[in-house]
Amino acid sequence: MNYGKYKYEMEKKAKEAKKKQHTVEIKEIKIRYKIDVHDYNVRIKNIKKFIAAGDKVKIVIMLRGREMQHTELAFDLANRFIADLEGEPINVEKKPSMEGRNLIIILAPSN
Repeated sequence: MNYGKYKYEMEKKAKEAKKKQHTVEIKEIKIRYKIDVHDYNVRIKNIKKFIAAGDKVKIVIMLRGREMQHTELAFDLANRFIADLEGEPINVEKKPSMEGRNLIIILAPSN
């Protein structure tokens, strides 16, 4: 067998496989815990769209200044996100946790 032809075929197969593969991105949604109902619904819709596309979603709830005293409200909002996305094919990859001044959750599509 001709080695050059073999090498060409292998490169062709690798290139074709690379075309069809989907890289998982992490989409980030930044919000504050004082979010309005409509804004919240828009974020939920965006999360569902990202998960359907096969991407991970990182929800960052930012706390500034005196808001740090009300971390329980941020945790309530995070748990509300998880509860409202209950029927979707979503895994909670990282539970709500504080990282500095931000509360972070990472959601991934369940396959």
